[in-house]
Amino acid sequence: MIIGSVSENTNIEKRVAITPDIIKKYKLLGLEVNLSKNYAYHLGISDKEFENHGAKILSSDEVIAKSNVILQMNILDDENLKKLQKNQILVGVLNPFINSAKLKELTSKNIKCFALEMLPRITRAQSMDILSSQANLAGYKAVVDSFAYFQKAIPMMMTAAGTISAAKVLVVGAGVAGLQAIATAKRMGAIVFATDVRLASKEQVESLGGKFLSVEGSENLETEGGYAKETSDDFKKRQEELLIDTLKKIDIVVCTALIPGKKAPVIIKKEMIEIMPNGSVIYDLAASQGGNSELTKVDEIVDSNGVKIMGETNILNKLPVSASNLYSKNIYNFINNLFDKDKKSFNINLEDEIIEKTIIK
Repeated sequence: MIIGSVSENTNIEKRVAITPDIIKKYKLLGLEVNLSKNYAYHLGISDKEFENHGAKILSSDEVIAKSNVILQMNILDDENLKKLQKNQILVGVLNPFINSAKLKELTSKNIKCFALEMLPRITRAQSMDILSSQANLAGYKAVVDSFAYFQKAIPMMMTAAGTISAAKVLVVGAGVAGLQAIATAKRMGAIVFATDVRLASKEQVESLGGKFLSVEGSENLETEGGYAKETSDDFKKRQEELLIDTLKKIDIVVCTALIPGKKAPVIIKKEMIEIMPNGSVIYDLAASQGGNSELTKVDEIVDSNGVKIMGETNILNKLPVSASNLYSKNIYNFINNLFDKDKKSFNINLEDEIIEKTIIK
């Protein structure tokens, strides 16, 4: 059995699904690995290095034609999707809410598609959890980038000339990205506040040294899968009042609040931005899904009366080597679960919750 992967459009996506060190693990399962030419050249990894680890380097057309399973970061482009054949398997971050028509066409041709972002949040799936591994890096990088644009020192500094106060950071959304943002900001000496609709986040925020801001009298708005629910109008009003009072003294805001499969909730309104101190920075990790800030524009730095609002399509293009290393391990663990080692074939067992939740029906 053969797995393969073709180059992504590096103008959009610099991460890759297979790194040299993971090839040995696939070989131990009894799987062959095919990769397209210059697969990770942009990451400083030559084809020769992949070959030295046991991969075969072919043209993109040959990889797709000869592989039983295609592993990607994102869904293939339209041209390559047309080349997929009956009984092949496609695995990656397929974004079924946006690509539903494409995926429906593939499944009608008996091509099995697995969307890794749909993995259930169960203990057995933790090693495959691509959302957590990638969000962890995104939370870190958002803090580093926002601090780079902030024109003051971050930690408190006491000098003979006077004292510089520590920067105050607010993290909106305390999921994986938010918690890493809190930890990174604290390590760099900032005073950190955080807010989340899930009351269970309070303990996690405080364990990292952050101060949890909760809406008075709010209930826990968390799904069984551990994600945030949409909030009521009454909750939104009380949350706005809390944020208005808080943002007057905040230097940097890192937004991470997302609801899977839906537009990101707008939490930081225009009038809230107007009361923030001049020179403040907002980094919106939810930009690609509409943004948590009302003024966010994707891949632009908006200056609103001295407040910079930043948001990128894919912040992990700035950390593609680290992100690829983690993603390749996540996807290997998924394949390891999907592959029947005794029969030496891929077993689509719908009684397995991991397979049942990720397969596109």
